[in-house]
Amino acid sequence: MRRVIILLLMQVLLWALLAELNHGLSGWQVHIFGGALFVVYPALHLGRTEGLIVAGWAGLLCDAHSPVTFGTHGLLFAAAHLLLFRARERVPRKDPVSQILVVLFTNLALFLGLNLLRLPLAPAIGGVWARLLPDLLASQLTLVAVTVWYLALQDRLVRLGDTWTERSGQRG
Repeated sequence: MRRVIILLLMQVLLWALLAELNHGLSGWQVHIFGGALFVVYPALHLGRTEGLIVAGWAGLLCDAHSPVTFGTHGLLFAAAHLLLFRARERVPRKDPVSQILVVLFTNLALFLGLNLLRLPLAPAIGGVWARLLPDLLASQLTLVAVTVWYLALQDRLVRLGDTWTERSGQRG
């Protein structure tokens, strides 16, 4: 359970960092979507239920701050988690290039899924894609830059939590 708590706190930190980054970029009318960072580590390194809790909770956290129906991100993140969880035996988890590719494809799928759900609400569908493509490009480039660092940070904190648990268990 300690792993779940550590990763939930990391999700809050990621959510806050993305919110601040997007606030800073709002003057240029660019939005960074980093949904895959909420999903990939739990799907590749935790059990199905633990990872689903982390990914689903992160989705609900993102829902609370987005103009979408509550639960939209949660369902998309849970679906992405389950798909990645089923494919994780075929993914080299420690290879940085594989990590980046998994994050990029997952982010693309989540970005398209989220925006296709919101597309009927758009006043002019033709202009929507011209607006979304720069956001997608900026999001993917940002993820290339931070994926390895963020996944390594999560891994390190989970290992520190495991080490602390082992040490405290030996004393008691």
